[in-house]
Amino acid sequence: MMDRQDIDQIALRLVSLVPPGLAQAQQDLRANFQDVLAQGLRRLDLVTREEFDVQCQLLARTRAKVDELERRVAELEAAVVARGDM
Repeated sequence: MMDRQDIDQIALRLVSLVPPGLAQAQQDLRANFQDVLAQGLRRLDLVTREEFDVQCQLLARTRAKVDELERRVAELEAAVVARGDM
């Protein structure tokens, strides 16, 4: 998730787009941009990179188990057909 420093950097970029004639308003705009960005990010259902990586690893292990089980079922089905039980 984005931390306060990331939000500050985005707010500074937005403020830099304000025309120079509005220099007095830049500080107010910067504070407003920071608040709006922080509120918007809090409303999103985000996970940390660490949580995402853990879920990817879990999914990979689950996929490997499913593949192994599919292979075993295919072997068992082949064995049943070979015995003539079907």
